[in-house]
Amino acid sequence: MTDSARFQNRGALVLLCALLGTLCKMGSGQVRYSVPEELDKGSFVGNIAEDLRLEPQQLAGHGVRIISRGRTQLFVLHPRSGSLVTADRIDREELCAQSAQCLVKFNILVEDKLKIFEVEVEVTDINDNAPDFLTQDMEIKIGELTTPGTRFPLKTAFDPDVGINSLQSYQLSHSDFFSLAMKSVSDGTKYPQLVLERALDREDKELHQVVLVASDAGEPVHSGNLYIQVVVLDANDNPPVFTQPEYRVSVQEKLPVGTRLLTVNATDPDEGFNAQVSYVLDKMPGKIAQMFSLNSVTGDISLLRNLDYEDAMFHEIKIEAVDGPGLLSEAKILVTVLDVNDNAPEVTITSLTGSVPEETTPGREVALIHVHDRDSGQNGQVTVSVLGNMPFNLEKSIGQYYRLVTARSLDREQVPKYNITLRATDGGIPPQTTDTHISLQVTDTNDNPPAFTHASYSAFIQENNPRGASIFCVTAQDPDSTENAQVTYALTEETVQGSPLSTYVSINSDTGVLYALHSFDYEQVRDLQLQVTACDNGKPPLSSNVSLRLFILDQNDNVPEILYPTLPTDGSTGVELAPRSAEPGYLVTKVVAVDRDSGQNAWLSYRLLKASEPGLFSVGLHTGEVHTARALLDRDALKQSLVVAVQDHGQPPLSATVTLTVAIADSIPDVLADLGSLESPASPGDSDLTLYLVVAVAVVSCVFLAFVIVLLAVRLRRWHTSRLLQASAGELAGLPASHFVGVDGVQAFLQTYSHEVSLTADSRKSHLIFPQPNYADTLISQDSCKKREFLSNPQSLLEDKGAEPFSQF
Repeated sequence: MTDSARFQNRGALVLLCALLGTLCKMGSGQVRYSVPEELDKGSFVGNIAEDLRLEPQQLAGHGVRIISRGRTQLFVLHPRSGSLVTADRIDREELCAQSAQCLVKFNILVEDKLKIFEVEVEVTDINDNAPDFLTQDMEIKIGELTTPGTRFPLKTAFDPDVGINSLQSYQLSHSDFFSLAMKSVSDGTKYPQLVLERALDREDKELHQVVLVASDAGEPVHSGNLYIQVVVLDANDNPPVFTQPEYRVSVQEKLPVGTRLLTVNATDPDEGFNAQVSYVLDKMPGKIAQMFSLNSVTGDISLLRNLDYEDAMFHEIKIEAVDGPGLLSEAKILVTVLDVNDNAPEVTITSLTGSVPEETTPGREVALIHVHDRDSGQNGQVTVSVLGNMPFNLEKSIGQYYRLVTARSLDREQVPKYNITLRATDGGIPPQTTDTHISLQVTDTNDNPPAFTHASYSAFIQENNPRGASIFCVTAQDPDSTENAQVTYALTEETVQGSPLSTYVSINSDTGVLYALHSFDYEQVRDLQLQVTACDNGKPPLSSNVSLRLFILDQNDNVPEILYPTLPTDGSTGVELAPRSAEPGYLVTKVVAVDRDSGQNAWLSYRLLKASEPGLFSVGLHTGEVHTARALLDRDALKQSLVVAVQDHGQPPLSATVTLTVAIADSIPDVLADLGSLESPASPGDSDLTLYLVVAVAVVSCVFLAFVIVLLAVRLRRWHTSRLLQASAGELAGLPASHFVGVDGVQAFLQTYSHEVSLTADSRKSHLIFPQPNYADTLISQDSCKKREFLSNPQSLLEDKGAEPFSQF
């Protein structure tokens, strides 16, 4: 057919499309349309948006899309108008062959509502095909003895259209010898036959030519021509005859190639060459010639290709039997294909949710699946199930659609990902199965607070640590994921000795490492009680607390501090008195020292480091008391110099030294007299100077006593105030006992020695100097800690005083 003939009435076809494109309701969830074939791409089929009760603009928002079953998509949705339009030209003959009714079924999915609508579109036929004989020429050989009235089968025309558009009639061109007759069979099919009207005479006319015209009844009418050439032969007046006009055979699909289906047989009553019958396949449209073969000699019908029930349930084969001169007869073979369970079920995931949040309620939709089996009957009945002990169920939807939903709440911390296997099984014997795998992620919600590895922590750090040193590390784990598992650490703000805790320690918010912000002093802070908070970054955030106790360990960082005797500030050396009548063991004085450390670091021992008269004095190892080791002799020097060392038991040990000057005399005047006798004869001026000195000593003694009383009152008041402050701050319990001096023993010792005699080593004259008093019943103040460096350097003290303190007297 030419293009002009095919499309000359295109306007009428569009009008017909509008008339046929009406919507027919066929029950809940099903719509039907009708549309003629060969419409242009994008032609209107129906207003699907109106039929689904949706606005055209809402189609994309609701996720409306077409789902077709394994074939080319013939229709599409117009996004602006909401109409169903053709995706391309539709050829009804290619789509449905010669079926009386051509229905295209598909589904429309409203994805956000998980609703499926069944749509049927009937494609109506138009007269777009002319009858075709598949060959333009035909030769018939007729014996000249053939009697008039003999009928000769002719080639049949084929029109793929249906109804009135299909083949309706045959006409034969004018001939004096031939006419046209129609032969009807049981199924109503009519076959044209050439009827001999007059006897033929080969000598008169050897060839006769007529034209067979096949026409349909469409609008416009189309026709096809078959040019028949009749060759007049001699004597062969009988065509072959099949044993039956129609053969029927039923075979199973998937038979091996080459399988013989049946054997046809035709006989010719003639003899000789006129009776030699051969078989040929009549030319048929489609793939018949590619699927079956006919043995021209034996008449065996065999397979060239496998039969598939799903492609075609039956096949019609036309065969011819031709004798030697060319007479022929026709027969028809109907091959019925029987279904076998050769197709596994097909599972299509129509819609899938890739992730589901944990702790969702049961019944949450995960996926929408469609199952289909191309087999028929019991072989095409499919059941689908979830394999394994999975928290999911399958719920039946419409048709062959199923919804995969959750059966219970999910916990990501137990199972973060599910690999779901769906198994579809048909009802065949043996059954065919298909497994489909769905991967589903369980998204996290912040339902777990951070958890510390221990209920509480204890940490230890040596005092005098460097600033910024790491102390300890706490770790908290959060079983959640992403930001819900990101843990930050913080310290609960508290106060320590009136200062914020943040001035002592800090914590790395990311790693949980504790750092010291300054160097700790065991003598000030013994331990810290901390509370660490671990908080995740979820919404809302969750947190947990843990207690951490930080213990400060003591180091031997304090040298012993000499409380008595104290070192005068004017450069003189304190003098202790020892009577000449002192017996061995006589208590001369006592060295009092303390160590601000604790434990073994505060254990003190005393020893005599240096003496001007070895063996004369001894020092108590643990008491610091200086005793005479033997009786004093006249030859013993008046002035004795002792260097006493005080050492603790730390590692390494620290020590301090003090230099004592012991004057051997019964009283201070005796000291002065003895010292004066050592001088050269004094001049009158020197005697006056001595008198002035004695008066000055008396005056200074009175002032000194008054000063001692005032100073003692001030010290006692400060000590009392300090006791109150320490009791309120809770520090007194933390001070070791070595920070205090034995009050009773030192007071008794000070009552025995009410004052000291000091001699200047760099003066040519004798001077009586009253040094600053010492009080052993006071607490160690903060200022006294600053003198530690001076007292801990005995070597420099000895160098300043000189090795011979009495050489200038």
